[in-house]
Amino acid sequence: QVRLLESGGGLVQPGGSLRLSCVGSGNAFNIYNMAWFRQAPGQAPGKERELVARITSDGSTEYADSVLGRFTISRDNAKNTVALQMNNLKPEDTGVYYCNAIKYREYWGQGTQVTVSS
Repeated sequence: QVRLLESGGGLVQPGGSLRLSCVGSGNAFNIYNMAWFRQAPGQAPGKERELVARITSDGSTEYADSVLGRFTISRDNAKNTVALQMNNLKPEDTGVYYCNAIKYREYWGQGTQVTVSS
């Protein structure tokens, strides 16, 4: 069983930055592939979550085209954390951001709200 807790969301102006963090409980955090998904406003929970960034257990990363060059995903296995550094934020980045862990089973956090608005 893995429990995930996100933090770091908030309200930011376009062009600003935020850093999201996800702390995982349980053992063997390092074996999980970790990712951040987001859900845009107005969509039902669980529907149409968009993959933002992923980092595998061996440190390989991939990003959605829309965030490439602006967002950076990283992990610290010693602290059971995965972070998402978001720079040059745009209004279309607004949404609820979810931390995801997957290996033999899939786990989700509760989400943290990111609002990009002037």
